[in-house]
Amino acid sequence: MAVNLGIVGLPLSGKTTLFNAITGSHAAIATYSTEGQPNVAVVKVPDARLDVLARMFHPRKVTPADVQFIDVPGVGMGASARERESKEPISRQTLGFISTVDALVLVVRAFDNPSVPLPEGVDTVDPVRDVETVMLELAFSDLGIIERRLERLKSEIPKMKGPDREVRERERDLLAKLGAALEEGTHIRDQVLTEDEEKLIRNFGFLTAKPVLIVPDLGEERLDQADEIEESIRRRWQGQHVDVIAIPAQLEMEVGQLSTDEAAEFRESLGMGPSRLGEVVKKSYELLGLISFLTAGEDEVRAWTIRRGTTAQQAAGAIHSDLERGFIRAEVVHFDDLVAAGTMAEAKRRGLVRIEGKSYIVRDGDVMHVLFNV
Repeated sequence: MAVNLGIVGLPLSGKTTLFNAITGSHAAIATYSTEGQPNVAVVKVPDARLDVLARMFHPRKVTPADVQFIDVPGVGMGASARERESKEPISRQTLGFISTVDALVLVVRAFDNPSVPLPEGVDTVDPVRDVETVMLELAFSDLGIIERRLERLKSEIPKMKGPDREVRERERDLLAKLGAALEEGTHIRDQVLTEDEEKLIRNFGFLTAKPVLIVPDLGEERLDQADEIEESIRRRWQGQHVDVIAIPAQLEMEVGQLSTDEAAEFRESLGMGPSRLGEVVKKSYELLGLISFLTAGEDEVRAWTIRRGTTAQQAAGAIHSDLERGFIRAEVVHFDDLVAAGTMAEAKRRGLVRIEGKSYIVRDGDVMHVLFNV
């Protein structure tokens, strides 16, 4: 399945720098307009398990899972944005870019640089404040959508009858409930919804319904404050669908342009430690409830992205729709068991390879071979 992550934040917070660091791109930074087109790049998801399987099976190719990053224009400037005549905290152009992404990567400034202006009306670097500002903008955007839709339903429902009217009345009641909770500070992602209610609002692309990975962009002067900054944000925004990871984006972007030896020396000189860029994808996967299962053979070793709780038959559909339709059974061995055995033949001899049916719930790291009817 395709996974899209939208990088958002206040202008000049380090969004495009993080985008470049993660994707290896060279998108313009200082001159990047808040009204421009987004930067887009596809990144291979780091997965050391693929390297291990490649050494075991010697395939013709190795295919990691991938994720698309979309670096969108700045989402606003706090109160001043809400005071615009349009009363739209997020422009329709920007909203269009991020309403369809699966999760948000919210970058907030945690670096001191006199040459990079601070947001209007503030004179200090404060990542906790900036998270609050952007979260408010996201909530105001959703409230605006809800208010406009409720106004339309108010005129439509009296003209309708039967099942269509019942559906619209349920939608009206749900939107009213979501709006009231938003006004009290509870984002949609933190509200308990039934499966039917989730379907009713799926096409709205509500921003506060999306999981959020908050990324404080550290400067060299704050490398030793990473844990403290993460904790201060986590205390305010900790939740099932929110996580935090501090990244020195500028330094990571610079390191990415060096040779392996030069990069290691650079990291050691600054006390940076190992890169955490890969954790941005990993944490985003966790927030979205995504896992990877693996296929391995002489032709290809590959990682496939599915949602946690996916059945073996549904997972087969991630490979090809024909496999899902004609699914018979799956041979499954977990990656750890396969590595412990050393070879697939030995794993079978030890009884580690299981035969699973359609309803088997696939686990992260399962190595599967699907048997199906053509």
